[in-house]
Amino acid sequence: MSNSFLKAQSRQFYRWMLRHISNEYHEDHLRQTAVVFSPHFDDETLGCGGTILKKKRAGADVKIVFMTDGGKSHRQLISENELKAIRASEGLAASRSLGLSACDICFLEFEETKLSEHLDAATNRVTEILLQQQPGEIFVPYYKEPSLWSEDHLATNRIVLSALQMCRRKTIIYEYPIWFWQYWPWASVPIRSHRELLRVLKKSCVSGLRLLRDFRCSVYIGDVLELKRNALNQYKSQMTHLIPDPRWATLGDVSNGEFLTCFFQEHEIFRRYSVFAYHEVRELDQYVFSDK
Repeated sequence: MSNSFLKAQSRQFYRWMLRHISNEYHEDHLRQTAVVFSPHFDDETLGCGGTILKKKRAGADVKIVFMTDGGKSHRQLISENELKAIRASEGLAASRSLGLSACDICFLEFEETKLSEHLDAATNRVTEILLQQQPGEIFVPYYKEPSLWSEDHLATNRIVLSALQMCRRKTIIYEYPIWFWQYWPWASVPIRSHRELLRVLKKSCVSGLRLLRDFRCSVYIGDVLELKRNALNQYKSQMTHLIPDPRWATLGDVSNGEFLTCFFQEHEIFRRYSVFAYHEVRELDQYVFSDK
């Protein structure tokens, strides 16, 4: 059995399982106010761009908060200040493509890759935003994102939850996966030895169990996929080789395009739970699997 055949069959199995165990996001919720916290410019569109589009179509008030300044991704090829300006401009263009206006966007401008060094300052800023906006829903990166690629993602999750505890109000959280998709069978992984094969299979099993355990809420976005694609294409520094240098990496270069394909499935998936006052957390979707 070839690796490509096994990978395709595994993907099909997981998608089938998700369709049968996930709860569809109720259309009435589309009108709920929301704040989307994006650790980097593009995470908001990748993880929940389709959901944002559908909420805006329903008339919801949606805000996007960009946590970091975008100055690190290609700093070996372009100055950080120039890159910051490019990424901020792209973030604004992408947000407009999602149906938001400039007044719906907040730039916190913490240094990219070093958000975890500014937890207190970031938590205070986020607390101010939440107290002002009083959103019914909050979108943040998944709490189990692989830390190798996503320290800012994990820091964003921690900051927002800490701010919610300071606000002491009930809110529904939707965690969206980004680098979680950088696992087999969703993305190819180089295997050079039996030891690496065992390691990949172990990580794949763990991620598969987490996928089926945690992501029990889904939003159908098949009717807005092209609009989501158009929004993501506003990130030219991430989607194209902005300068003619082979070192300029794009999202399409990750795992030969397999990683990017994960964000254009017909459903966006979320880990959904509710945070109450005094630190109480209540899961809204029943677990049927465990990786413990």
